[in-house]
Amino acid sequence: MQTINEIMPILQRFMKVISHQFGDNCEVVLHDLTKGLDHSIVAIENGHVTGRREGGPSTNLGLEVLRGSQKGSDRYGYITHTASGKILRSSSIYFENDEGKIIGSFCINLDITDLLKAQGFLKSLTYQEDNSESKEHFVPDLNDIVEILIHEYLNLNNLCLDKMSKNDKFNLIRFLDEKGAFLVRNSSDKVCEFLDISKYTLYAYLKDIKKYE
Repeated sequence: MQTINEIMPILQRFMKVISHQFGDNCEVVLHDLTKGLDHSIVAIENGHVTGRREGGPSTNLGLEVLRGSQKGSDRYGYITHTASGKILRSSSIYFENDEGKIIGSFCINLDITDLLKAQGFLKSLTYQEDNSESKEHFVPDLNDIVEILIHEYLNLNNLCLDKMSKNDKFNLIRFLDEKGAFLVRNSSDKVCEFLDISKYTLYAYLKDIKKYE
C-alpha cells in the first residue's frame, strides 16, 4: 500500500459500522498523514465527540508516532481528555507504506464520561465503612435463624457438627450469643439438640461467656 486512498472505501465502511454499533458517543477518525498534519482528517463519524470535522488536524500522539517518540505505534484502550472535559477511551492503529513510512491512522474515541459518573454513583451506593461483610437472612420463621447461624459458623470455620470438640461448641455458643440467637424463643432447645448437650451445659457456657464480656 502506497496511499490511504487505496483502502479508504473499505475503511469508511468499517467506520460506519463501528459508529453505528457503539452509538453517538463513539467517534471514528481516518487520518491521511501525507496531506499535512494540520488537516490530516479525511473521514470522520460522530465528530461532535471531539468537535472535529473532515479537514481537521492530527493530535499530539500522531506527532509523537511520526517523530518516532512512541515505541510500538498501535495503541489500544488508552484514556484521553478533550478540552471541554470529556473523558475518552481511545484506540489507534497506524498504516505504513511499502517503504515502512507511516502514512495514515485509524482511530476510535469512545466518550465514557457519563459511564464513569454512573460508576462513581454505583460505588457510592455499595460503599462499606469497613471491609467486613454483613449477611442479612430473610426467613418466614424467626426460629429458622438459629439453624442458619449454626451452619454459617460451621462453614466459616470448616467444622463438622458431629466432630466438634468442647472448645468448638463453646465458641459456637459464643458466636450465637453475639448474634442474638438466644433472644429467639425456644432457641436454647434447638441449640442443645444440634450440639447434643444438656441445658445445664448450655447455661454454664453462657455464664462463662458473660464473665469475659
